[in-house]
Amino acid sequence: MRKTRISKKTIIIVLACAFLLLVAFILAQIRSGMIRRQESQQMALRWSKDGAVSQVSCFFSRDEGMTRDRLVAFEHKLDEVLQEASITSESENPGARLWSSAYSAQTSMLAATDTTSMNVKVIGVGGDFFRFHPQKLRYGNYFYESDLNQDYVVIDEEIAWQLFGGINVPGKVIEVNGKQHVIAGVIKRPQEEMEKQAGLANPILYLSYESYQKLGGTEPINHYEIVMPNPIKNFAMDTVKENIGADENETEIVENTGRFSYVNSLKHFKGFAYRSMNAKAIIYPYWENLARGMEDILAFLTAIVIICIAVPALITAIWLIYRWKHKKWTIKSVWEMLRMEFGKLRPQKRETRNSGERKARNSVKKEVAPKEPKEKKSRSKKRKAENRTPISITFDDKEEKHE
Repeated sequence: MRKTRISKKTIIIVLACAFLLLVAFILAQIRSGMIRRQESQQMALRWSKDGAVSQVSCFFSRDEGMTRDRLVAFEHKLDEVLQEASITSESENPGARLWSSAYSAQTSMLAATDTTSMNVKVIGVGGDFFRFHPQKLRYGNYFYESDLNQDYVVIDEEIAWQLFGGINVPGKVIEVNGKQHVIAGVIKRPQEEMEKQAGLANPILYLSYESYQKLGGTEPINHYEIVMPNPIKNFAMDTVKENIGADENETEIVENTGRFSYVNSLKHFKGFAYRSMNAKAIIYPYWENLARGMEDILAFLTAIVIICIAVPALITAIWLIYRWKHKKWTIKSVWEMLRMEFGKLRPQKRETRNSGERKARNSVKKEVAPKEPKEKKSRSKKRKAENRTPISITFDDKEEKHE
């Protein structure tokens, strides 16, 4: 039997294709890990596991002058829209909500103790802010809008070290713009370069939006986000756009759910050259800056993954076409071969049985067949002999024999 010899060139091509597929798999895993770390974009998954909800974020310029009263009016309108669409809660809990929201505004204030002080970035938050943007707590807890005491604050480790000389400080009192607040928790602030560039280079203090206003925070709300039912594609996005009541030239609306998918990553290449340009006077919070930078990185990784998969696929397609054009077989021959292979055992038994019967019949024929001509020959000779039998004729008491 002739052995097929694989050329060195073929081996190199196969190994190269296998390497590219391995690279694609590794990059896809890295990509998934980077997406999972973007917890501020994953509220829809935390809110509902069935995928029937969507997270939508709105970012406002200073000129838009967004206030909490306007957001409350939007949320009342949202309840009406959901009721008209017959979208109700399926939870057995009577207090279950169909949606959850958060908002924030930011400025700079003075944080101090009896001995020292420092300027910090202050973010006034409302709604379920820490559910949308979970931080890594070192000590203590978050505060929520439903708390009776709105004088709680959450500080990062750097503020704790500079003002108290340690980080286990929940329950201690800190002054913000001269008013005392109680430290509810201490969080770890990310120190990677990307996070710093996104807006986390300076110490951050979180307090309630109510305290923010009382302390003289004059900057309007620059961020609002909501997670809500999305029974059909773009329902949540369209509902927010139509009812938020903000000038579209002063507002940027983003659907967070699925923004890091492969399809959306490919879409970024369409406007990659001018993606970083922003004609609107909007200052994005650090989590949105981080998400936008991550979109660029993921778009690049997506391109590499697709190339690493496309090259082996193209080589395989070319090889198949080549083999097809130079094939030494037909579909009929393959079918006959498969039929013989799959039916190899059973037809063999039938064939042996039939061949045995044929041999028996042939042996009988061999024994009988030669006798028949002999019989015919002897009969014909008899007939000839009978014909040659002498005829006796009597003439005057004499007999003459004639043949």
